[in-house]
Amino acid sequence: MKKYRVIDLFSGCGGISLGFYNTDKVDIVGAIDFDKAACETYKYNFQSANVINGDINNISVDETGFKDIDIIVGGPPCQGFSGLNRWPKQLEDEPRNKLFFQFLRFVSKLKPKAILIENVRQILTSKNGFAKNKICEMLDEMGYNASYAVLNAADFGVPQNRQRAFFIGINKELGRFDFEKMSKYHKKKVTVEEAISDISEIEEQAKSDLNGYNYVLGEIKSEYQKKMRDRDILNNHLIYYPTESVQTKIKHVPEGGNWRCVPEELFKSKRDNRHSNYLKRLDSKSQSITIDTGHNVYFHPKFNRVPTIRESARIQSFPDSFFFTGNKGEQFRQVGNAVPPLLAEALAKEIMEVLDNEKI
Repeated sequence: MKKYRVIDLFSGCGGISLGFYNTDKVDIVGAIDFDKAACETYKYNFQSANVINGDINNISVDETGFKDIDIIVGGPPCQGFSGLNRWPKQLEDEPRNKLFFQFLRFVSKLKPKAILIENVRQILTSKNGFAKNKICEMLDEMGYNASYAVLNAADFGVPQNRQRAFFIGINKELGRFDFEKMSKYHKKKVTVEEAISDISEIEEQAKSDLNGYNYVLGEIKSEYQKKMRDRDILNNHLIYYPTESVQTKIKHVPEGGNWRCVPEELFKSKRDNRHSNYLKRLDSKSQSITIDTGHNVYFHPKFNRVPTIRESARIQSFPDSFFFTGNKGEQFRQVGNAVPPLLAEALAKEIMEVLDNEKI
């Protein structure tokens, strides 16, 4: 069976690509990203792909060697749309949108059958939907039926409440993507405990190790762990405990609680407007809050520390075989910026169902 050829622009470490790859119906042809460490991670995990580390503004489509591409995916920045009132001059002059136009430049040149764009959910409502409407207009002019929706990763078996906006464009000759059909990919919600309880058992061993690699895990404790543990060895699990003052505060916070549980005298200043996620302890019996890029803000449900890179990756639905490169900060950024692979896989399946139907 001929596989769909996919490229990933603004790829990061490859969360969307992994979801598409896991369908067994695609070839990951290549990726482009400005982040060197993310590209190294991508290369490690997609060794047959042509991974280009550079500024997409300066990369011609022809020089990439990408051809016969069926699907283009990615998360180009679109934030600048929301502050504009005229079209198209100001839109093109907005620096934050240059990258979005670069995404469309590749679409225009390669003419894929389908495209997927991921962004923050606010893009659909900001400035009365200005950005949403303009994106749909542009895709329409380029020959694509555009659909959009906000999806929560938790509905697709990811142990995390993470809401993101997705735009899907399907070539008008091939059909239209229907987000209503995504409900058939909904799965039973997975808890933080189901995601990382097996990792919690090696805490004492890991605390005494300064490299975070080559741990042997014990018994599998959930169906989710069975899915994520596609190898026997655990990597990217460098334990990091925060300062004593932070640990003193977080000791007062029960699972699901936040800074409001901390005695007022432990803070240097009196404030009542801290973010609800500040000093948030994850609830082992529920889904995680949105995993971010590694700020010392939310904490492990059992221990007085932030989740490790591997624990965060588990909560993002990356399997244990997916290896992250770079320093600690770079790895946290890669995990936090990624689209959860399980969510990307569900989107990929429905996109390919639309495309497959045209072959019948």
